[in-house]
Amino acid sequence: MSNPTKETDQVPACVGIIMDGNRRWAKEHGLPKLEGHRRGYDLAIECARWVRDCGIKHLVLYAFSTENWNREEDEVSYLMGLLRDMTVNGLKELTKENVRIRFIGTRDRLSSDILKVMELVEKESAGNSFTMWVCLSYGGRAEITAAAAAAAAAGVSITEDSLHSYFWSSSMPDPDLIIRTSGEKRLSNFLLWQAAYSELFFTDTKWPDFSKEEFDSILAEFAQRERRRGK
Repeated sequence: MSNPTKETDQVPACVGIIMDGNRRWAKEHGLPKLEGHRRGYDLAIECARWVRDCGIKHLVLYAFSTENWNREEDEVSYLMGLLRDMTVNGLKELTKENVRIRFIGTRDRLSSDILKVMELVEKESAGNSFTMWVCLSYGGRAEITAAAAAAAAAGVSITEDSLHSYFWSSSMPDPDLIIRTSGEKRLSNFLLWQAAYSELFFTDTKWPDFSKEEFDSILAEFAQRERRRGK
């Protein structure tokens, strides 16, 4: 399939992806659910390259939500291990390919070794032009609540602009489109404020099976949509 971004000026500046369906994918393939997560994180690294090569400047991945902490202890532990490995290896490799890594979310529940490699990767990639935002221990409600508390503590007058300036994602553009895999049709606390005028795409494909061809197809459909933003 030809690259739709080379045929139209309607290229999104920022794409958000809710990477859903890892556990169901593993079950369908007769594999342990943890293997589904591993396949999913491998694909996340590859997906960053697809998005960058399309000329899009920002990718936002929902890697681990605030609600995910409520999963079984062995699953949370495995996910933390994957995140550590992805940061040390996969994300570090991407920093050599013009990918800037930014993490957004609460950091108080993350281990000191994970925080250390996160900070190192953010520092080493700061000069790169394509940004991959990793939502880690993230929730849209938590972000808005934290911003409101910070603004109140600072004694600032609350407006949309002043509140937004306290967001963890304050320097990130709002996503032009958000993709969710696995057939679920909800945002699940992902970028609730920023998604106000995002184009939403839902696919039945489970995340480990999501392909560049399907991504290109979604971009082609996005290019045909009329975005009036309430006008």
